Amino acid sequence: MDARSALTEGAILSLAFAEGQRPSRDAVLALVDGELVGPRFTASHLPDLAEGWIELLAAGLTFDCRGLAPAASLPLPQHEALLGLEAKPGGEAIGIAPGPHLAEAAGMLPVIRVLAGIGATLAQLPGLQAVAWNPARCWMPPAYFRKVVTGWLNGGPFPALGLTSLQRDRDGSMQTVGLALLTGQELVFAPDRLLGPADMARIAVRLIHALIEVDPLVAPHLFTGPEGETIDVVPLNQGQQLSVSVRR
Repeated sequence: MDARSALTEGAILSLAFAEGQRPSRDAVLALVDGELVGPRFTASHLPDLAEGWIELLAAGLTFDCRGLAPAASLPLPQHEALLGLEAKPGGEAIGIAPGPHLAEAAGMLPVIRVLAGIGATLAQLPGLQAVAWNPARCWMPPAYFRKVVTGWLNGGPFPALGLTSLQRDRDGSMQTVGLALLTGQELVFAPDRLLGPADMARIAVRLIHALIEVDPLVAPHLFTGPEGETIDVVPLNQGQQLSVSVRR
C-alpha cells in the first residue's frame, strides 16, 4: 500500500466536499460552539496550517483529521457501493481516523462511537456531499449518517447499514463489508431465489446487532430472524466468514 492509498484505507471516516469547499481547521474547531452529536472535542495538536491536519481530543481519545484546507485534499475513496445516493460523489475529501496510539483499538466500539460522533458533528459543514466509513466501502448522504449515528449515541441500535454495508457479488451472493473490523468475520448469503435483497438486509441487520455483542463464532449457531424465522450461521474459511441461510 502506497502513502496515498494509506490515507483512505483502514478505520477512516471520509467526508466528500464539493470542489473548493473543504473546511479549514478553524471551520472544524468552530463547530465545538454549535450542535454537537458526540462528545465535545478540542484540538490537542495544531501543526503548521500548510500540513492540513489537526489532532482532535474527545472523551480522552485522540483522532487525526486530515486533508484540511489550504493543504491538498485527501484522495477521494473510490467506493462503488451507494446507500441512498444516485451517484458517487466528486470533489475533495477530508478524513478522520483514530490516532496512532489507538491503531490496535480501531475496531473497538467505544473508539468508533467517539469517532462517529465527531464525524456526525462535522457532517453539518457546508458543501458536504457524502460520507463514507471506509471499512464498509459505501457512500451515504450526510443527513442519513447524522441520523443513524445520533440515534445510536442516544441509546438506539448500532447503525448496521452505515458502519457496515451489504454488497452483491457477481454470482448473486451477498456479503457484509466492514463487519470484520468489529468482529473479525463477515456474513455471506448464498444466492437464494426465495430470499430477496431486502430480506437479506433485514436478516443481516439482525445478525450484526447480535454479533457485535459476542465473541467471534467458532461453531454453527442458530439465530432467530426478524420475522421469527430460524437462521443457520456457520463459520467458513477458518472463521473469517459466516455462511447465513434460512431454514425452510
